Amino acid sequence: MAPGNLFFILLIFSGFLLWTPWIRTGRALASILVMVGLFVAIVPVGPWVIWHLENRFPVNQSLPDRIAGIIVAGGIVDPVASEARGQPVISGAVERITAASKLAVQFPDAKVIFSGGSGDLFRQELKEADYVAPIFQQLGVSPERIVFENQARNTVENAEITLRIANPQPGETWILVTSAFHMPRAIGTFRKSGWNIIAYPTDFGSAPAFEWRYGFNLVGGMHKLNNALHEILGLIFYRLTGKTDAFYPSPEKT
Repeated sequence: MAPGNLFFILLIFSGFLLWTPWIRTGRALASILVMVGLFVAIVPVGPWVIWHLENRFPVNQSLPDRIAGIIVAGGIVDPVASEARGQPVISGAVERITAASKLAVQFPDAKVIFSGGSGDLFRQELKEADYVAPIFQQLGVSPERIVFENQARNTVENAEITLRIANPQPGETWILVTSAFHMPRAIGTFRKSGWNIIAYPTDFGSAPAFEWRYGFNLVGGMHKLNNALHEILGLIFYRLTGKTDAFYPSPEKT
């Protein structure tokens, strides 16, 4: 469903049709693809969707005086590259760890759980959580303080497995640290699992106020649109399959 892949597949198909009796259909499809390509290259629709996702949950300006625990969602370290290089290889969203480390220092009595297994169907033996301890160590958080959960393969399992590990008690306050654009789906999933956790969004890629900047960047436009559609489709699929509590979870639980 990646828009870049879908765009190229349809382009190949339209080229094939030009050499068949359905040449007029091929021309029509090619014309549509040209218009779609121009639109994505010029209009920042992908960045706008990402901006909207990132601003769904505001940054916490203040937190309670007592925090029972901090959950850090994986998606930071590439376990395959880390194994090959013999050291943690950060693939993105590093602010999840830096923000969590800052919170861990701010709340020294809080438990810390890092949840990240393998999302690679062909390399399930390599788990992200097994490679992040040195990064926390460098940021001043002892790995002995952290529970490294390495079985979760997706956001649903992040919520279900960490809930069993944390076993939050009534009245306890827990924080979820993940990328801002991913926060709506993550919070909806945690709520569905029975955990009303505090959102702590990080890893912003847009400014608080969106500015429509037009240009021409097909590759960049497709990349942003790919990330945006990944989350939108994830929200829809999770809701339809009962894995989240709303199509578009909001700060106010409904």
